[in-house]
Amino acid sequence: MDNQGKQVELLNLLLQENLVSINNLSEIKSLSEQGGKSIEDIIFEKNLVDPEEYIKVKSRVYGMPYESLLETKISDLALIVIPPEVAKNYKVVCFDKSGGKIKIGIADPDNFKAVEAVNFLAKEEKLQVEYYLISARSFHAAVKQYRTFNKEISSALETRAEEEEQEREKSVKKEAVINRMEVTKSAPVAKIVSVIIRHAVEGRASDIHIEPVKNETRVRYRIDGILRTSLVLPITVHDSIIARIKVLADLKLDETRVPQDGRIRLLIEEREVDFRVSILPLLGREKAVMRILEANKKPPSLVELGFQGRGLRVIKNNIKKTEGLFLVTGPTGSGKSTTLFSIISEINKEGINIATLEDPIEYQVKGVNQSQIRPEIGYSFSSGLRSLLRQDPDVIMVGEIRDDETAELAIHSSLTGHFVLSTLHTNDALGSIVRLLDMGVEPFLLASTLNTVIAQRLARKICPHCKAEEELPKDFLIKIKKEIKKIPIESIEGAIKDFNIDKLVFYKGKGCSRCVNTGYIGRIALAEVMDVNDKMKKMIISGKKTLNVESIQETQKFLTLLHDGIIKVLQGFTSFEEILRVVNV
Repeated sequence: MDNQGKQVELLNLLLQENLVSINNLSEIKSLSEQGGKSIEDIIFEKNLVDPEEYIKVKSRVYGMPYESLLETKISDLALIVIPPEVAKNYKVVCFDKSGGKIKIGIADPDNFKAVEAVNFLAKEEKLQVEYYLISARSFHAAVKQYRTFNKEISSALETRAEEEEQEREKSVKKEAVINRMEVTKSAPVAKIVSVIIRHAVEGRASDIHIEPVKNETRVRYRIDGILRTSLVLPITVHDSIIARIKVLADLKLDETRVPQDGRIRLLIEEREVDFRVSILPLLGREKAVMRILEANKKPPSLVELGFQGRGLRVIKNNIKKTEGLFLVTGPTGSGKSTTLFSIISEINKEGINIATLEDPIEYQVKGVNQSQIRPEIGYSFSSGLRSLLRQDPDVIMVGEIRDDETAELAIHSSLTGHFVLSTLHTNDALGSIVRLLDMGVEPFLLASTLNTVIAQRLARKICPHCKAEEELPKDFLIKIKKEIKKIPIESIEGAIKDFNIDKLVFYKGKGCSRCVNTGYIGRIALAEVMDVNDKMKKMIISGKKTLNVESIQETQKFLTLLHDGIIKVLQGFTSFEEILRVVNV
């Protein structure tokens, strides 16, 4: 039924229900024809029908159940299904969420874009949608219940300020430790910390920074590798917030002179989330940093991380080996541990004994023996590796090769029939060879054991919701084409269908509410994968410390980080601006 037919049916139903008279009906039609206004606008302007009664009738025409939200208290869990910006734009609101179902109130059933937006969000979260027709009044009542981050914090701060004033009036002197213990139990401070943590998890943050800056406390989230200020609080609550975090992490409240490390495990939206807490004393006050680790989160697959083509084939072939050394290199925060655990998930079978040494344990994998090192009691990577060798392992993962002793043990473990995976801090794949030789590893031993080296970075992915074509400056385009010509053509053609260097298309994210106007959501790995084949082994044995990209490319179709990044730009995963930020060119 078209819109005009629905209007006729609606008027007839209003007449049948005695909500309007025949005279009213004639007046409505006449005004609609003269002024071009909708029937609904005229009815509401003239106060001819109660809005809720009108929507009840309208729901019958549209075949949707009616719902009143005027007195409904909507849970936070339901509200956050649809971001407030989306709700206001499309006049939709989620008023109930249970199991895998959500109930959506829609004020304008003719707005098909609203239904598309909701269906998209529901599909992303694998939710089943039930639509209900609601009045404009119901919609506005529901929207008022959106409690934004800053409003929650402001409310808690006001309560905290009142409590502080009352404490000053009482002038009760207490010992510093006792006072701080009481502060951490107070509802406003607990709520502030709770809101900070909850919004970090909901916003996909990897780290939370709470730091004193002059006369204020700054809260920053690291999202997709970039730190952003999310909240600024008065400095008067800083010590209380730090104390609250210390209590949650079971740290010493009265110790403010030395760094402290701890862990917190919380249940957030039915998910177990671990927080690795670090407290650092600064000038006058302390700073807290919390790394967010989902306890039961499964590591993504190698393909989901961004590995493809020849690099993926090299990895797959080498992880079938039963001995040797497999290294992942890169700076802190480049996703090395995630890649290692993706590999471990690939080889994790009942007939294989896998043991790990980690600091910290970021992913918990069923069937893998995971051990947390504790350097403060002498349980380091090197001492732990000695112990692991007595556990009859087939595969050993050492979180990081930090010193000469760990490097030597890792090499000897590889020689004695173990498959060893580890990480190293170098800028590129070639640098790992130089680093291990500098650590005192003999060239012939390194050549005998080293199988594969991955160097990687993480680049932000373009937001799919605001993705648009981008035109690059001509001089920049000339430089890009020169770099593309250095890439093996089979690597490009294998990744990009109908590749034509004269018809290159580039993309960027314009910025929208889904990506908080950054243009990016999520990250993808840029990687160079070096296969230590027989030709390379001969180079290492000959003592060539100054291996370069050209010499490696003589032995294999080797892609540098830049070249892998260019391919991912041409595939539309990320932008050139992001590649230049991440890769040193």
